[in-house]
Amino acid sequence: MLRTPPDDLDEVARAHSEALAERIRAEAAAAGGALAFDRFMELALYAPGLGYYMAGARKLGAAGDFVTAPELSPLFARCLARQCLEALAALGGGDVLEFGAGSGALAAELLAQLERDGALPGRYLILELSPDLQRRQAERIAARVPHLVGRVTWLATLPSGLRGVVLANEVLDAMPVHRFAIRADGTPGEILVRPAGADFEGLVEAPRSPGLAAAVQALQAEGLARAPGYRGELNLRLAPWLAALAAAIEQALVLLIDYGYPRRELYSVERPMGTLLCHYRHGIEADPYRRIGLQDITAHVDFTAVAEGGAAAGLALAGYATQAHFLIGCGLDRLIAEASEDPLDLAAGAKQLVLPSAMGERFQVMGLTKGLAGDWCGFALRDLRGRL
Repeated sequence: MLRTPPDDLDEVARAHSEALAERIRAEAAAAGGALAFDRFMELALYAPGLGYYMAGARKLGAAGDFVTAPELSPLFARCLARQCLEALAALGGGDVLEFGAGSGALAAELLAQLERDGALPGRYLILELSPDLQRRQAERIAARVPHLVGRVTWLATLPSGLRGVVLANEVLDAMPVHRFAIRADGTPGEILVRPAGADFEGLVEAPRSPGLAAAVQALQAEGLARAPGYRGELNLRLAPWLAALAAAIEQALVLLIDYGYPRRELYSVERPMGTLLCHYRHGIEADPYRRIGLQDITAHVDFTAVAEGGAAAGLALAGYATQAHFLIGCGLDRLIAEASEDPLDLAAGAKQLVLPSAMGERFQVMGLTKGLAGDWCGFALRDLRGRL
């Protein structure tokens, strides 16, 4: 059930949202009156100075719009550190690259745990496009591990010749997606976005985005997304992103953590309206045309597409598991026993990370590798690649 967000915008927030909306209207007009949804989503989230992730409002944690696993419990980062340790040991050292480091909670705690394990990376690289989030990350890391700040470097583009570990926690769900709808005759249509007075609306037209019709038809060939009226999302940027990542890697373990499903589950008849959701003040709704620039917009990940895109780019599938199985495989129980914090507090956080009713099964972990083989602890308990 959706938890309706509060309608609490002040004048400053409304002015900010309207400034971004006006930019989107201008671009839609220049494009003939409507934009592909992926471009609308890209502007809503990443327009310089105005997009949700590029402006200064607090997004993560209790005072923000949503809470991610690193904020829920330090155990999340400590478990990931154990998996990083295996990879770095197999390589004889290396770097860690984190995409979209959010509040910096994962980076700070992971560095602290790797130091305790005697396995610090040569560099901790953060690819972060938001100046505001870079500042918050630097503050968080300096507060938690001030003596390790010198190991952290912020990047605007992918590095080259990377050896080590790549982390992307809740990154793929925020990549702009195309939206499609199945028309009455069973053929795919594309959901476009156009201004409607002071607001925006979606409309279904013949596909105009390159590759969209073919991608929907490929789903239909698998018996999916066939019913008239069915709506869904496709991430056409995923394969190019994986190809660019693979090109930047010499040897690495890549860990992708997000909410999503294998393809047949994602595009099942049980989800006839897709998975697009918006997050604001810990509320959730389905309307992406409200609070533009002030609310997050996400879509669930097709992990089958991730595996296929990785293979096409030369990345091998190292494992696929629920977050619960992955964290337990990384020694969650042992880390709780070793911790100095209040065990009751840690247990409460651990439950949020692993319970099926919380994050345990909704979130999935996929491992990809290039030039690196191993029996990875995170996938030792249960590997679900057969579901892909």
